[in-house]
Formats: sequence, structure tokens, C-alpha cells
Amino acid sequence: MIRRVKKLCPRNLYLSLTKNPNFRYPFHSNFIHHLDFNHKLIKNTSFSSRLDYGETQNFVKDAIFFRKPNYVRSYCSEKSGDGEKCNEWTEEIEYLDESGSVIYTGKGIRSVEPGFDDHVMVGGIKKPFLNASAVAKIVEVVNRWKWGPELETQLDKLQFVPKMVHITQALKVINDSDTSLSLFRWAKRQSWYVPGDECYVMLFDVLNESRDFDGMLSLFDEMVHDSSKNGISLFSAYNRVIQYLAKADKLEMSYCCFKKVLDSDCKIDTQSYNVLMTLFLNKGLPYKAFEIYESMEKGECSLDGSTYELMIPSLAKSGRLDAAIKLFQEMKERNFRPSFNIFASLVDSMGKAGRLDTSMKVYMEMQGCGHRPSAPMYVSLIESYAKAGKLDTALRLWDEMRIAGFRPNFGLFTMIIESHAKSGKLDIAMSIFTDMERAGFLPTPSTYSCLLEMHASSGQVDSAMKLYNSMTSAGLRPGLSTYTALLTLLAKRKLVDVAAKILLEMKTMGYSVDVSASDVLMVYIKDGSVDHALRWLRFMGSSGIRTNNFIVRQLFESCMKNALYESAKPLLETYVESAAKVDLVLYTSVLAHLVRCQDEQNERHLMAILSATKHKAHAFLCGLFTGPEQRKQPVLSFVREFFQGIDYELEEGAARYFVNVLLNYLVLMGQINRARCIWKVAYENKLFPKAIVFDQHIAWSLDVRNLSVGAALIAVMHTLHRFRKRMLYYGVVPRRIKLVTGPTLKIVIAQMLSSVESPFEFLLNEIPSRADILMHKMNILFPCSAPELRSLSPPKPLIGKAM
Repeated sequence: MIRRVKKLCPRNLYLSLTKNPNFRYPFHSNFIHHLDFNHKLIKNTSFSSRLDYGETQNFVKDAIFFRKPNYVRSYCSEKSGDGEKCNEWTEEIEYLDESGSVIYTGKGIRSVEPGFDDHVMVGGIKKPFLNASAVAKIVEVVNRWKWGPELETQLDKLQFVPKMVHITQALKVINDSDTSLSLFRWAKRQSWYVPGDECYVMLFDVLNESRDFDGMLSLFDEMVHDSSKNGISLFSAYNRVIQYLAKADKLEMSYCCFKKVLDSDCKIDTQSYNVLMTLFLNKGLPYKAFEIYESMEKGECSLDGSTYELMIPSLAKSGRLDAAIKLFQEMKERNFRPSFNIFASLVDSMGKAGRLDTSMKVYMEMQGCGHRPSAPMYVSLIESYAKAGKLDTALRLWDEMRIAGFRPNFGLFTMIIESHAKSGKLDIAMSIFTDMERAGFLPTPSTYSCLLEMHASSGQVDSAMKLYNSMTSAGLRPGLSTYTALLTLLAKRKLVDVAAKILLEMKTMGYSVDVSASDVLMVYIKDGSVDHALRWLRFMGSSGIRTNNFIVRQLFESCMKNALYESAKPLLETYVESAAKVDLVLYTSVLAHLVRCQDEQNERHLMAILSATKHKAHAFLCGLFTGPEQRKQPVLSFVREFFQGIDYELEEGAARYFVNVLLNYLVLMGQINRARCIWKVAYENKLFPKAIVFDQHIAWSLDVRNLSVGAALIAVMHTLHRFRKRMLYYGVVPRRIKLVTGPTLKIVIAQMLSSVESPFEFLLNEIPSRADILMHKMNILFPCSAPELRSLSPPKPLIGKAM
């Protein structure tokens, strides 16, 4: 309660300020409310000191009096309510509490003109507003009006001129983002506004608490504009925005703000760099994180321990091992103690990259720093050394791991067993395999297969069969490669019955066994075990397993080589019945066997085989031995007709082979005229294009080195007769006639010509080879400097073997 004890001058206005229970004076209510609010605010804020009763008068600054004829309002600016000058209060005012006791007595506190005064008058003394009081009034107005034009109107009516410190302190108290932004934007329009780092930080804190990241980004843009306009650096606010957005997983927003800060040539602190790099690494963008790290280095921002902890493992895992090691060394030089995570990442990455020496060096350094290796680290090291083939070191680490009390896991058991097995160290592999079973791990089919296949490849049948039985007893299904390796081993060991049993089990497992059975059959054929091959083929037939025509043909040829003609014929019949086509090469090979055969019984079998081929060459051979009445054409026409039906683009080599064998057969059978017809037609069809050469009047030659014995004899006979007719017809005699025979046919040709008293003589020199000719040319172009060496090895003359 306020009681006036004297008259209020200068207008001698008498007014008794007493409480009327039926009417609430604005002065009384405003004053009490304002006093109570400021008292609570001052108690609950950290920016104000203790307020005593003597300072209470400073809060009476917005009391509103009714503008009635008997009221006078006096301002500190020395203007009264009616425009007349009023310099001071002449009456004393007593401030009473509810019990009526006097709280304070003194000259009155005059009102403040809004936006003009920055102090109050206590009597004739000017007293400035306390910051706490100003902040409290701002907070009161903002909390009451929240936002909008009404808030701005009330703020414009403040009875003091605010400062930026008042706004900043008020923002610390106001927890609502919209309200804080309204106050801030009102302050920006005032002439006394000065952008400050702390003010923006308060705003960003409030926006982060309300998770209003769009508002934060908008405010950030305003802040960048303010900073560039006023030329000031808002270091803390910039970094606060980047950190808040990055921690909220706003990747694009945080990176956008980061780039804007860099473009404005402002510095970014280490924590902001770390938060951004962590965000990019968590999003699976390591190279973007490395780009930020490079920006950090260019900005000469000092790296702290957390930066090293973040970047070294990331660089190592991404394969940038040199950069990781460089940072690791730099970290130690700056007396930062590497953590276990850094050591573990370097050991793992270096090992996987094959840099085992560096990996082991870091591993030993880690132990020197007092860190104890973990189970994953042991696993990584053992795998790295095992994959690199350094099994001794891997086994040493294996033992060290078990001594340290770590139990190898299933994958490590499998890897160490398979690596030793593949390297041929089957004893160690089987020992670890036994330990694996004792540890309660069930080996995988891959482990069984690896061990079984390696035992099979080393020829250990008993061990391989033991592993196979153990595998099937454990209910595991062997793979196709396992069955193939085991069957191949059994085939090489000639264990036909065991192989048949395994093949049937394989068929029971649901595998297609045709290919595997054919592979076993091929093993027998390649080994020359024709009896085993035939036995296996009979087993395949009884089990309903089919093979391919290629293998049937291979087995047929093997039977022919071993003179098993009775077994060969059913194979050929099977081959023909399966729609396979007997080619000219196969028919000729059978005919070659007939030429060499000296047993009458075998000849019958071979003739039956030739008939079973159903090849057109057999019909030609049969027609060749019949009379002209049955053929209804001469022999030469018959032969020409047959050779016209041959596709020389595809079967030229086969036709040449057929002519050689057929001429052998005809010579043996004494069919010389028919043989001469075959040779004549073969030469006409250019099967032997370089056999006869006419070198004008100098030399005529016949080269029979690529012919069979029978073909060579017929060729010499027919060609000499042709040479004679040519000399008689043209009257031209060459200087020399050469018969190039080579060492193989020399004796045969000489015997034949000697029997007819040939005028030809055999020279001692031989036809030089291509190597001799090349060396002769080299000796001519580059003669040796030592004449004695040249005389010891004269070049062979390039004169053919003449007759």
C-alpha cells in the first residue's frame, strides 16, 4: 500500500492512495504484480544480485495512472502529463506492507518516457536501470504476449532503452523457440541492435531443443548475412549449428552449412570437424569424410585425440594404409596414447592387405603399450598369415591364442584345417581336425571335402574312405567335387567294386551320375586298363547309366589297339545306333588294322567291324573289288565318282590318310591297276599337290616322303611311266629326274627299281632339312672368322637325293 503523507505539488492535487476493495487501481495492481514477478525472477536467475527493499523503488516504472483531472503524471524527461514542466517531487511517499508497516519512505519515483529515458529519478537523483530489472521486464512482456504485433507494441513501450546484453540474457530464460525468435527479430529492427555470437548461440540452443532444424537453417542464413554485412566473425554460433545438424543426422543440411562457413573464410573448430566426419562415416561415405579431413588439414586446424581415434581406423579400413600409418606416427609424436581400437584396426587392415611385417610390428607395439590382444585380433592375424601361406607363424599365433585362454571359433578351426590340408600338411590338418571334433564343433561339408580331396590327391585311399564314412555318418551330404575326387582315386587304384558302390550312393543322394561315371571310364581308358574299362561300362549299362559317344569311341579305339576285336564290335554298334556318324578317319583306322592283321580269325572280325561302320567308304571298297559288269562302269570312273563326293574343305586330311592306307591294302592284295587308278585320281584332286614337280628341262622330281609304303611304290611306278610318256610325246629329256624318298622309303624304292634293272643310281648325300638350309644361308651371309672351323664343318649341298 502506498500512502501519501503530504500534498502533491506543483498543482496542489490532493490524492489519498488507499486500497478500495471494490475497485482495482492500475497503479496498485501493476506495482504489486511487477514487484512480485521481479522478486521471483531475481531469485531464479543467475544474472541478478540480491534485491533489497531499498531497490524496490526501481521496479515501479510502468505504473499506469488514470488520466483524470485530479491525476498528474510526471516523467523523468521533466514533462508532466499535461505538458507542463515538473522537475521534482515535493511530497514524500510511504510504501507500506499489508500489515501497514512502513517499508520505505522517500521522494517519489517518477515515470519513464518509453524509448527515451534510460534512468529513473529518485527525487532529484538519476539512477540507472539495473540489468536484472530490465531483463526481468523483457521476459515478463515476452512471456505474456508471446509473439505478433501486440508483443512488438508492448516491447516498443518499454520504459527504458534495451541493450543487446538484455536481449541475450532474456533469451537464456525464455525456453520457447517461437517466442525467442520473435524477441530476436524485434531486436534486429532496433537501432541499438548489434549482432553477437552469444545471442545466436542461445537461439540455436532453443531451436535444437525444439528440433526445429528448418528454422535453424533459416536463422543460419540470416546469421551469415549479418556476419558478412557487419564484418564480424560468429565462430561459436557457426560451429554450434554444424554440430547440432550433424548430431541430428541431417547430412545435407550440416554439409551445406559447413561449405558456407568455409566459403565465408571463417574457422571451424575440431569438434565440428569430428562430428561431420563421424556422420559421413556412419552414412557409409568414407571418401567424403576424408575430403573433410583434408579440409581440416588445409585449414590448419589442430587434431585432437578424438580425431585420431576417428580417422586412423577409417583410413585403415578403406585401404588408405599409408595415410593411416602416417597419422599413427604423428599421433605418437604428439604424445597421444593410441587406444586399443587403433591398434586393432591397423593390425587387421595391414594383415588383410598382405603387409604382414607391418601388421606384426604394430601387434608387438600394442603389447608393449600394455594392451592385451583380443580374440578377433588373433583371428584376423591367423587368417592373414594362413592365407599368405605362412602356416608356421599362423600355427604359432594359434598356440599363443589358446594359451591366452581364448577358444578358437568354428570359422577359425575350418580355415586353419583347410589351409594346412591344401598345403599338403595333412598330419597337422588331421590333428587340428580331431581337436575341432573334441571341442564340440561339427565340421562343415567344406572341411570334410577339403581333407578328403587332399587325401585323395595324395593317393591315401584308406584315409579318404575313413573321412567319407565319417562324413556320411554325421549326416552330411558330400559335394559333387568330393565324390569326383573320391571316384577318381578309386579308379586310379583299380577298385572297381568300391567305386561302383560310391557311385550308387552318389546317385541315391540325388546327383546326376552320368558325367562322373564317364569320368571314371575315361580314367580307365587313359591308363590303358581296357579290361577295367569294359567292366565299368557293363556296370554302367546294368545301372541304367549312359555315357557319351566320345568316350565310347575312345574305348573302341583302345580295344582296337589291344586287338580286342570281339569287344570292339559291340562298342561300334552302340556308337552307330546312338545316331553317331562314323567319319572317314575312324573307318580308315579300322582299315589300317586290317592291313596289319596277320590272323585269319581277326581278319574276319575286322571285316565285320568295317561292315558295321556303315560308312560309304566301305561300299566303295567292296565295289572296287567287284567286276565292271556288277559296277556297270570302269574302275577309273568309279574311283572318280567316289572322290568327287568328298568334302575337301572338311576332310582333306582324312582323305589323304584314306588314300595312303587304301594303297597299302591294294598293294598287299596285288591290285596294282586299281591302286594306280586311286593314285591318279588322288593326284588329280590335289591331295598331294607337291608330290610331282616339273622344273622345265632341268629336273623333274617326285617327293614320296609323306606317303605310305604302298602309296610310294604306286606313285613311283605311275610317275615314272608318266615321265616316259611325256618325254616321248614332247621329245624333251630333263637333265635330272629326282625321287625324294627320305631314309624310311629308300630301301623299299631301291629294291623295287633294282628288280627292273633301273638306270638310276643312289647318291650318298641326303636331302637337307630346313635347319640345314637355314644354317647354310647363314654361313654364306656371315662366314666364320676361323677358316679351320669352316673347313671342319662344310655346309651340306642343296642337291636332292637323286636316282
